[in-house]
Amino acid sequence: MQTQEIAGGGFVELQECLGSDLTVVNAARVSFSKQKEELDAADVRLIKYLAKHEHFTPFAQPQIRFRIKMPIFVARQWYKHTVGLTRNEISRRYVSIEPDFFLPVSLRLAADNVKQGSSSEIHEESDSLILSMKECYEKCLQTYHCLLSEGVCAEQARIVLPQSMFTEFIETGSLAAYARIFSLRAAPNAQKEIQSYAVVVGNLIADKFPESWHALTSGHK
Repeated sequence: MQTQEIAGGGFVELQECLGSDLTVVNAARVSFSKQKEELDAADVRLIKYLAKHEHFTPFAQPQIRFRIKMPIFVARQWYKHTVGLTRNEISRRYVSIEPDFFLPVSLRLAADNVKQGSSSEIHEESDSLILSMKECYEKCLQTYHCLLSEGVCAEQARIVLPQSMFTEFIETGSLAAYARIFSLRAAPNAQKEIQSYAVVVGNLIADKFPESWHALTSGHK
């Protein structure tokens, strides 16, 4: 397993991989009842051709499994991607581990030219506003524990926990599915917090599928 930490307290853990660049090649060539045992230059050209012409199914054969810890507000964006992916998420209905929360290193100003998104400029009161956020988290956590101590069921007590709370999930997806996530979530116009996860996922996959990943994502961040 390979694990990379994300600023703010999250992580991406690569748990398993099924397949390689050769898997993509053999999936494409099975139509001609052919199979290769080693990747060569002709195979690399074929991979580039498949990606360029958007032949989806050969890239859907390899499967990758991650365990990911990310704040809920990021996870809800990530979960918009459904094709070729399956997930199982931790449930606060059942677990009693202490909640923890994402706290940004800095706060960005709103962008003037877009309704969604942010500028690269840091708010001049960033530090004091982050402190206010932390105090809000502490109040939410205090209320959560108070509700539990009063006998309120966990599935209702969790209502007071904010979107900044971390969640964890195991996710299995195809190489094609992760290329789609990367193309959208590592893009410059994506929210910076989700960019961090997409870039790490991309780096981990690139180590396992160097030719396919480059062919699928060239032109993206």
